[in-house]
Amino acid sequence: MLKILWYNFIKAYIKTGLFFYSKEIKVVGLENIPKKGAVLFAANHPNGLLDPLVISTYNPRINHFLVRAAAFKKPLAKKFLSSLNLMPIYRIRDGKSQVSRNHEVFNTCFEILKNEKALMIFPEGSHGRVRKIRPISKGFTRIIFGALDKYPELNITIIPVGLTYQNPSVFPSKIAMHYGKPIIANKFYHKNDIINSTNKLKTKVKESMEEITVCIKDEEKYEQTLSELNTANIDFTEIDSVNTIIKNQTDLTPSKEKINYIKPLIYLILINSILPYFIWKIAEKKVDEIEFVDTFRFGLGIVTFPLFYLLQSLIVFYFFGSSIALYYFLASFLIVLIYTKLSVINSEE
Repeated sequence: MLKILWYNFIKAYIKTGLFFYSKEIKVVGLENIPKKGAVLFAANHPNGLLDPLVISTYNPRINHFLVRAAAFKKPLAKKFLSSLNLMPIYRIRDGKSQVSRNHEVFNTCFEILKNEKALMIFPEGSHGRVRKIRPISKGFTRIIFGALDKYPELNITIIPVGLTYQNPSVFPSKIAMHYGKPIIANKFYHKNDIINSTNKLKTKVKESMEEITVCIKDEEKYEQTLSELNTANIDFTEIDSVNTIIKNQTDLTPSKEKINYIKPLIYLILINSILPYFIWKIAEKKVDEIEFVDTFRFGLGIVTFPLFYLLQSLIVFYFFGSSIALYYFLASFLIVLIYTKLSVINSEE
């Protein structure tokens, strides 16, 4: 009971943080999510740990997640992530001796599905900031078929998830999340022909994911197509429109970057948030993967900004009283919200 309360509290806090952090989060296809029963969410993975945070906070189910084991190295991080239903998945790069630990993790996944709960995984196996669905690993099929083999009466629904970021390198963010049509996993499971079952399910899931996120399939023209889309300053969160342009090879007219007239407001925010800003600039130098820049910026932001504003409000309270302190505290968040919601977000350079 306490764990559920903790999960829901963190979920609400992160959702509030995302509201202040993102210009817009479009969520499409919530009606495709079963209200009960065993569900496996299969999502693409373009943007580090921000991906599971976005999916879980805009999802009615209580989710259990598989994320790369590297995130669990520090004891405090392990304890915190485990409390939020995150589980480590080990890869060869983590060491051959570690991969055997997946057996225990998979058994836990079987029990989660058997108890008709929701599990979320990233079938691509790693994160990568590309405008396409990368090759799908067979790990998720091992979980599904393993659960069906152990519990033959179990019914498992797969919900493909497509995450698309307009430009994950900048703040504020703009995100589109699409939940695709349900896939009944049982229809693909043939105990005596696991190889064929695996290949068919992988193909179906990959095709479903490609329909709900921007996908440049032509490898030879990938860089050219992406460059043309960026030069035209396309809104990548308009998934159907962008994929139609890609499919039809529509000629695009180069477009100048839209002017962000509200940008000067960021300097007021920085002056009012100088300590969190410096903490972030120090931390940013230690982030060695571009896919984790957004994760650390958001994570530090939802911790340091509220604490710093509260501290400054207490100082204002000491000198000027409660009314002015309250106005200052609320105004600090209001300025951030105005900047976030009114900013212009251009495509990647």
